[in-house]
Amino acid sequence: MGGYFITLEGGEGAGKTTVLHGLEERLHHMGYEVVTTREPGGVEISEKIREVILNPLYTEMDARTEALLYAAARRQHLVETIIPALNEGKIVLCDRFIDSSLVYQGYARQLGIEEVLTINQFAIQQCMPQLTLLLNVKPEKGLQRIIANKHREKNRLDLENLTFHERVYEGYQYVLRQFPMRIQKIDAENTIDHVIQQSLNKILHRLESNFERGL
Repeated sequence: MGGYFITLEGGEGAGKTTVLHGLEERLHHMGYEVVTTREPGGVEISEKIREVILNPLYTEMDARTEALLYAAARRQHLVETIIPALNEGKIVLCDRFIDSSLVYQGYARQLGIEEVLTINQFAIQQCMPQLTLLLNVKPEKGLQRIIANKHREKNRLDLENLTFHERVYEGYQYVLRQFPMRIQKIDAENTIDHVIQQSLNKILHRLESNFERGL
């Protein structure tokens, strides 16, 4: 695969979608071919699974069921969108990927990081992001943003209490320590323009390093 796979991660209200589109615009302007997508979703089958996972009515969903549905959606998304784009030499910017499952189901739902990683290793077949940007925002701040944003999609995860979102925050700090070379932390409590620029700087540094290694 000749492309470059970049994911954006963070808790609820971190601003991933806004940053994603800001990065897409700037990278396009610089001449890069960019594909933007999201999880769960990105392709028709995965979007249907998303409707089930995030439906606020399905509060009885078992944590293991949730983890398996995310992995299933990820697999279909990977084979239909991500791998073909990488094979075409494009940059893939994805709103969430495997780290979300490790954090939300493995850590916050307390299923176990290793257990959830095993499920997802079967789904992704070693196709890991080359760079992950962790948009770091305290849970209280993120939830305040959700409340203030009347146009944001409200989903089942938004109904979770503050304790759950605090565990999500802790989970992201954990995976950051586990994968320090791949995951780069961005201060997402700053202005949106600053967050986009800091994220872009991280991406360009990696792309330049990747190009130099390929020479």
